[in-house]
Amino acid sequence: MVSYSIDRTRAMVSNVTFVPIEYLGWDCLTVGALGWGQIQIANSNVITINPQYSRKRWMLELCDIMLQFYPKEIQKIGGRITRFQELRETWIAKPETV
Repeated sequence: MVSYSIDRTRAMVSNVTFVPIEYLGWDCLTVGALGWGQIQIANSNVITINPQYSRKRWMLELCDIMLQFYPKEIQKIGGRITRFQELRETWIAKPETV
């Protein structure tokens, strides 16, 4: 995490913090739909660092979050498939034009 300010075209770095990802609390993280799922910081102004958090506990919470996330994504994709099936049928019914 990098804290900085901008002065015209220059970034003025004031602080850099490196922590293992398992130190970041799930209260400040979110998952996006990209590949296997993308972990993102939800709000860079609110970051929770838990240095005593164990990797095992963090990974178990990741699994729980992903097991809730993917069924929602499957439902969204199902809706998109239905939409394009309907759209395709609409276009099949239209006369051919050049």
